[in-house]
Amino acid sequence: MQQAEIHKFLSEFFQANHCEITEEGPGHLIVQLTIEMDKELMNRPFYWHYLEKTGGVPNPMSLTLITDQSAAPEGIKGDFIHFGSPRLHQIFAVSRKLSRHIRLFEKINITNGQTPLFPWLCLNVNISYECDRKKDQFHSLGLNLINGMIMEDFFDTMQAISLTPKISDYTFTLSPIIRYQSGIGRLKNHIQLKINDDNHSWAADALERWEKDLALLNHFYEDKMEEERASYEAEKEALKLQYEPRIQVSIVNGGLFYLTSNAI
Repeated sequence: MQQAEIHKFLSEFFQANHCEITEEGPGHLIVQLTIEMDKELMNRPFYWHYLEKTGGVPNPMSLTLITDQSAAPEGIKGDFIHFGSPRLHQIFAVSRKLSRHIRLFEKINITNGQTPLFPWLCLNVNISYECDRKKDQFHSLGLNLINGMIMEDFFDTMQAISLTPKISDYTFTLSPIIRYQSGIGRLKNHIQLKINDDNHSWAADALERWEKDLALLNHFYEDKMEEERASYEAEKEALKLQYEPRIQVSIVNGGLFYLTSNAI
């Protein structure tokens, strides 16, 4: 993630969370936090607890973020944000926490008539193939809740569409024919089919490595199995935890997108 991308992400993140950017240059941002964002980022639980008890006037903090030290104003003080910085990873964590569910509308400009918006259910899913090695696959799936069409790489498609949290004038949403829970079930089935069709030679390879290490373990304890049974069982279980193939599927986040019929 390059510094320019980090700057763009920070700007979009704070604007999306209703924080005023009071000053911005090519190498820095000064952000006036909201009460909610102050609570998330500034680690002041005692201040907010006291304020709520006493009924005082809240005073959210301002945050200065430097994304390019060579381009930032001379003498400015703040957090230097780069990919490994704790503050950036804190913001990533807050972003994941606040954006697990989202609802957005395609932004269109019309002055008359009524344009229908079709509901799309999106799930962003991570599939982890785990043994003594690990491989992750990210999938973004969209399901049209009217006709049941499933689209791969849905998130990438959305990048090219102008979206807004507020529905545009002269548009209306169509009621879903497919219920949300049923839609999630369809996407889960789609993911299961993808897993079934995938190449699982990695699992066979892991089992082979497991068998070799188990043979070495058995050989090592061959003459002292009885007196060191507990140690043997512990090491055998450790090999199982290390090598046993498993597949973990986790939903990263999701949302509803209301789009025109020709958006996709």
